[in-house]
Amino acid sequence: MRPRSLLSAASALRRPQLSPSSSAPWICSACRARRSGERQFAIQQPQQAALEKPYYVTTPIFYVNAAPHIGHLYSMVIADVLKRWQQVKGRTAILCTGTDEHGMKVQKASEKAGIDPKLFCDKGAAIFKELAQKADIANDHFVRTTDRDHKDAVEYAWYLLQEKGLIYTSKHEGWYAVSDETFYPESAVQLYLDPRTGRKLMTSTETGSEVEWSSETNYHFRLSTFRDRLLEFYAANPEWIAPASRMKEVVREVEAGLEDLSVSRPAERLTWGIRVPQDETQTIYVWLDALLNYATKAGYPWAPGSETAKGWPADCQVIGKDIVRFHCIYWPAFLMALNLPLPKKILTHAHWTLGGSKMSKSTGRVVDPFHALDRFGPDTMRFFLAYSGGIQDDADYDNVRIILLYTKFLNGALGNLASRVMRGRKWSVRGAIERVGGNPAEYWTEEGPGSRYFTNTLCTVPVQVAEELDSCDPRAALRHIHRLVNGSNAFFQMSKPWDKCITFGEREPGEEVDRTIFLASEALRMTGILLQPYMPNKAKMLLDQLGVDESKRTYEYCKPLSDLTYGIPKVDLGRQFEGVLFPPLSSDE
Repeated sequence: MRPRSLLSAASALRRPQLSPSSSAPWICSACRARRSGERQFAIQQPQQAALEKPYYVTTPIFYVNAAPHIGHLYSMVIADVLKRWQQVKGRTAILCTGTDEHGMKVQKASEKAGIDPKLFCDKGAAIFKELAQKADIANDHFVRTTDRDHKDAVEYAWYLLQEKGLIYTSKHEGWYAVSDETFYPESAVQLYLDPRTGRKLMTSTETGSEVEWSSETNYHFRLSTFRDRLLEFYAANPEWIAPASRMKEVVREVEAGLEDLSVSRPAERLTWGIRVPQDETQTIYVWLDALLNYATKAGYPWAPGSETAKGWPADCQVIGKDIVRFHCIYWPAFLMALNLPLPKKILTHAHWTLGGSKMSKSTGRVVDPFHALDRFGPDTMRFFLAYSGGIQDDADYDNVRIILLYTKFLNGALGNLASRVMRGRKWSVRGAIERVGGNPAEYWTEEGPGSRYFTNTLCTVPVQVAEELDSCDPRAALRHIHRLVNGSNAFFQMSKPWDKCITFGEREPGEEVDRTIFLASEALRMTGILLQPYMPNKAKMLLDQLGVDESKRTYEYCKPLSDLTYGIPKVDLGRQFEGVLFPPLSSDE
């Protein structure tokens, strides 16, 4: 059934009261605030034509109760790479990130800081916005769960769930973790002895967070009724969660049975959040509130005919492995309950460790992403995180590894190849293109200098990179680019064009040298195109140095012989280290 606009739903539905305290049909808070009662997004005109749905990718929204860490930056980078890749392919793409600002953790953090919760959240949101900007994250939306449009969308979704009979009141008892904002069953907690204090406490076996026994009456969502539908969906979409090991974990958990989910907290205990419509004594559960952000920024609730105009359903949602249950069980169940399409893919990544141990704010074992970006620059950090970050297994953060990757690959391989090819005094990139670039494919595949390199590397690696990025695996794709650069360096070194230049004809070194220079230039050109999602600034610099036209930097041109118009630099190459793509690191790095 196509979702109705909020205005039509609110006016058309006249059903039993939503809660013991309600006496009238629900009206959103924004509507109550306006005398006209009009809903801004409810009166949008339907789209006339079914345009192509934009590619829509999201990061998790990040809690503002603590400063950003390297894991937050990693999620942002992965999502940004996927968005930029779609743009390289010529598709409109949208990236959404933001902050989760409600819940007990934020309430307690603001109390500890001694400031108003909203002011606390404003400060926290500004820091995450700054991080995204500093890392060159090209997000189109920055959602905050304190935004008015988000609050209205959550109230609307609650209303629909309650109208469907999927929300009811009941007494709830269980072990509650404030830091995880969730209840755990008896089977998911354990007694733990804190070695530092000798204190005995109950903790979650999954996250290690402290839990406390809680007994209260609140609203529940009939999650248990979605067990079979979820299992059917998983079976029909076996690659919905990546990597496959986490899909198996989710399936096992759902097969074991689902309990109904507590979706509100007493307002006397949790004041900071969205109140249950027409029941001010209850606050909506932070995860039900937070998960809807992805649809909020895609325009939910949609006017008829515009459901996909802003990208929904999401093509890929990037999350950390610690929030898999919420995004892979609760979230699809909520969407099914609301008759909304599910995301096409959930990409879960592992965590970063430091010195082989889990990062912890309490012990000071954390990596400040701002400091790392200042030290190494956004492009180098983006490259390192995408190259070394773990999808299946945790990855260890180490400055030495960043320096080695920069020195051996960025400076020593890619930067060195660019300098040798473009700054050679005995040959000309443009000249090589003009003299041999126009030869047909048969010229390059027949036996001769670089024929196997042309066929086995230049013609295959871009396709492999595209396959990996299309399947939402930026790390695997970057490994292919790494192989392309190293293979090109090896080809150039073995070809030794500097020893084969003929002595007559200024900058006309002969066909064999021209052939080598052209193939190496093609490798650099395609590398620049493929690196745009990872290193937007350095990729642009490389393509500018090669003289590649801005209109020919898409994947369409990422194959040999597809662009023969480049070769005249758009920027001054400079001398010595001036204008060098990846200059040597300074001694204080």
